[in-house]
Amino acid sequence: MANPYLDDLRLAHVLADTADNLSMDRFGALDLEVSTKPDMTYVTESDKAVEEAIRRTLKTSRGRDIVLGEEEGQTEGTAENAERRWIIDPIDGTSNFVRGVPVWATLIALEEAGEIVVGCVSAPALGRRWWAMKGDGAHTGKSFRQTRPIRVSGVRELTAASISYSSAPSWDAIGRQGEFDALLRQCWRSRAYGDFWSYMLVAEGAVDIAAEPELNLWDMAALDIIVREAGGQFTSLAGEEGPWGANAVATNGRLHDAVMAYLGHFPDDEPLPDPHDDDDDEAPMPGNVTRLRFNRDD
Repeated sequence: MANPYLDDLRLAHVLADTADNLSMDRFGALDLEVSTKPDMTYVTESDKAVEEAIRRTLKTSRGRDIVLGEEEGQTEGTAENAERRWIIDPIDGTSNFVRGVPVWATLIALEEAGEIVVGCVSAPALGRRWWAMKGDGAHTGKSFRQTRPIRVSGVRELTAASISYSSAPSWDAIGRQGEFDALLRQCWRSRAYGDFWSYMLVAEGAVDIAAEPELNLWDMAALDIIVREAGGQFTSLAGEEGPWGANAVATNGRLHDAVMAYLGHFPDDEPLPDPHDDDDDEAPMPGNVTRLRFNRDD
């Protein structure tokens, strides 16, 4: 039986193709128009052009559906009681786009009845694309026809885990800088791959943990289903499943409780785990690939 979201996934790829062409045409342009929003984040002519193009296509092909985008907000569909909503971030990583760093992507997701059922992340400057639909697993490739399945890692201990994030100081804004620093010290390896890429690396099994303290729905919706369909877990810092909070923790699932013990909201009388508290005199360090258990199988 065909997946009921197959046509929507195909459409997401069409939307991503359009976005790629528009954004790559202006990436690195010397006359790129850049302005700032009230929150002092960047917005470019490409952010606006990509979202406008996606909205035009959706209006024609999915006119009954709601559309939520970072630049233009939410527009209602023609259905009286629409349960379907497309969630768009035209360029995730605009600061990178502006500076000529190739780590940016268009994020496209479909929500139905309160659940993300389709997600597509397209990063044309990296030559990469990731996607998933409910019940079909997660995939990567250059196009819908050139694909391979992806799976989260098998790492089970923080001391063998790789963690990625966008900005370490941003955790201070929510009063959890100390907890985040403690988690970094406990993990084997930390890197700031940033934005969408951290989460796609979790889905691929190249990274085990990704977390950010402040996000919007359009930053997370497409990432959520790709991580989940790859076998991982995606929650808010409060433990709410999915992209519905104002922040995100994504892991291979095996490490989620351990990460939440540092970053999540636990009772004040429960002490923070001590990264230096170990039965041995010296904390174990990962030594090779076999010990790290990077395998994607359960």
